[in-house]
Amino acid sequence: MRLAVLADIHGNLPALEAVIAELERLQPDLVILNGDLINAVPFSGPVIDRVRALDWVVIRGNHEFYYLDYGTDRALPGSDDPKRWGQLHWLVQRITPEQGAYLAVLPDDRTLYLPGTQPIRVTHGVPGRNRVGFYPQQSDEKILSQVRSLPQRTLVSAHTHLQVDRHVYLDPELVMDPLTDPHVGGRTTPDISPETCSVNHHWHVINPGSVGLPLGGDPRAQFAILEAVPEEVEPGGWRATMHRVAYDRRPALEAYETSGMLEAGHVISEMFRWELITAEPEIIYFYQWANRHGYDPDSQLDASFQAYVAATGRDAYVRERDPLRKRAGQP
Repeated sequence: MRLAVLADIHGNLPALEAVIAELERLQPDLVILNGDLINAVPFSGPVIDRVRALDWVVIRGNHEFYYLDYGTDRALPGSDDPKRWGQLHWLVQRITPEQGAYLAVLPDDRTLYLPGTQPIRVTHGVPGRNRVGFYPQQSDEKILSQVRSLPQRTLVSAHTHLQVDRHVYLDPELVMDPLTDPHVGGRTTPDISPETCSVNHHWHVINPGSVGLPLGGDPRAQFAILEAVPEEVEPGGWRATMHRVAYDRRPALEAYETSGMLEAGHVISEMFRWELITAEPEIIYFYQWANRHGYDPDSQLDASFQAYVAATGRDAYVRERDPLRKRAGQP
């Protein structure tokens, strides 16, 4: 049994098409899309239509909720601000009611019980929290703090736009037996207790990376293939192989201006465009710099961004890597 796992397309149709072409070559038994089909790159509607036409298992991510919650009492505070959330406003106007209804009924969490294999839990972040993700250099302790209650040994997550393939182990002696008299024996740690720990002592955490907006410095579209294998080959019964596919980013970059997204989305759309160029977490860089230097980027977005560019020269770094400028022969 071979599964293809994708995540975080973020409206990038050219990247999705490149991955679909590679999947045609690889011929997996099942394809799973783990959230964030929409937002960031200007082709969200066409991405929804393309995915709907395929026989894939699809999970909802946090960007689906930005759209579904908009205009309700569940909306993020300040999301009516046309400067900070202009890109979302642009998106809301372009997703059709039929496309929105498709997103509305997607599940947030699935457990796969494929014949002859170990169960796999699939959710965009962790169960119940779609904005919690994992990083390649994260400590085992931090990963364990998020997965130790899961009864499934294999978790497919997403959200961070970074490929992750980690095995983490919990020392069983650190989990106190609830039948043991605490005055006689048994021991625990302040953050690990029987109430928050499953019967497992091993978890396999996998993030296939991002199809549309990778953030590890490599702009190629990312996904993973999971293969069912014996326990002695891979603990938990699933072996992950990470894949990356080159594609032409220029149509997606051109669409920021031709679609009107860049004008509507202001600074946030510009930084999403930067992320498509550099494959680095440009929005995080900006917010971290602003917070360190006493700016409030949510209420002072334009001023904060102008100060950031003046202080760091980040715009020049991005321009040097822009495929559109290279094609036009611009310096």
